[in-house]
This record gives sequence, structure tokens and C-alpha cells, in this order.
Amino acid sequence: MERLQKVIAHAGIASRRKAETYILDGRVKVNGQIVKELGTQVSAKDRVEVDNVPIYQEEPVYYLFYKPRGVISAVSDDKNRKVVVDYLSDVSERIYPVGRLDYDTSGLLLLTNDGNFSQTLTHPKHEVDKVYVAKVKGIAEKKALLPLTRGMRIEGKRVAPARFEILSTDVKAQTSIVQLTIHEGRNHQVKNMLKAVGLPVQKLKREQYGDLTLAGLRPGEYRELNKKEVSQLLGKAKK
Repeated sequence: MERLQKVIAHAGIASRRKAETYILDGRVKVNGQIVKELGTQVSAKDRVEVDNVPIYQEEPVYYLFYKPRGVISAVSDDKNRKVVVDYLSDVSERIYPVGRLDYDTSGLLLLTNDGNFSQTLTHPKHEVDKVYVAKVKGIAEKKALLPLTRGMRIEGKRVAPARFEILSTDVKAQTSIVQLTIHEGRNHQVKNMLKAVGLPVQKLKREQYGDLTLAGLRPGEYRELNKKEVSQLLGKAKK
């Protein structure tokens, strides 16, 4: 069962907010009856009509996208900046990002039209590893990074322990490359964690999500996930 406005949005008729307006305006029917309740739940067996035209629920699709820096993790932007779905313009389904990557962060981002899939992967209780590689200011040392492995408080909230690996250091430039593995997805989490141990992030990239990597892709490119990859992701999330 899913909320009516969500079903309308996933069918590509309108955004979820616009779908709510259609419902309130009496333009939506469920099994022949006008419905104006925003909390209405419908199943795949229910007949949904907008302006007396039946809609169909799209088949779920799943994409892995190599997000470039300087792109918004959204389907639209009020400042007319480039958004991730601009790169998937030939995808006919109404897809949206699973979680987000910061504007200046590159790397692996998932997109789908499957609300349950998205909710499962982004729910705080589910633990799917996400691997980031950061170029930081300063010389990274194991002792300084150890607090990350015990968990710490960031902006008043406790974050779960992370795993780290120091990939390289450049004494002359006073920079380091650090790999950080987390399973949460809080706003600016990786940047804030590294800043808290004295290593401000200069450049950040997400290289892995569960078992998925960016292998074979360049920035701005994408590929569709297969059924096995989707099942493996959901399996890791629900463990």
C-alpha cells in the first residue's frame, strides 16, 4: 500500500506536491470515487484516475550514476543549476535520487522510481556501507583519526563509528588522501567528521555503495542496476 499522491507522482503525472493539489481539488478518483483525503492508501489493484484518465504505476527502475562535482542531487532547482536527472534525460520513468551528495561532492549516486527501495536504503536503522575518499588539508596520522572508529558527537548528535585508511600523504603540499567508510548518511557527515579531527576536506568522492562501485563509468555517466544488484543492496540493508 502506498499513499495516493506518491502513486500519482511515480506514474509521472505530476510532482508529489502537485499531486496533493489535484487530490484536494477533487480531480482524482479511486475505483470510480472522488478522493480528497491526502492520507489515502492505495494498492496496485486499485484503479486510480486523474481528470478521468486512468494512470498506471511504472515498473521500478534502478540506476547507478557517477555524479560530477557542481551538480545538485535533486530533480529540479529553483536557481536553474544543473541537477542529476539532467544527465538521465533519456530515461522515461520519473526517477529521483536515493539520498544525496553535496553540490561539490562527486561519486556514486543511486536513482530510482521505487519509493520502498529508496526508503529502505536511507532509513537510519539500515546499515549499508558507503566508502568515501577525501583529499584533506593536513598530514593524516592514525592516532588523530582513531576517534572516528569509536563514534563521536557532530553538531550535537552522535554518529556511528567509521572505518578509515590513510591512502597517502604529501608533506610538501601538506595534504593527505583518506578513505572513510560509514553506513549513515547525515548531511555533510564525512566533511564534519574529518574536520572534527583536524583534517578539513578539500575534495570528496563517494566511491562505493554496498558492493557497487563506479567501475567502467566516467563523471556524468550511468548504468542500470540488474536484479541481483538490487537484491544484494536490499539484503545488506535489512541485515
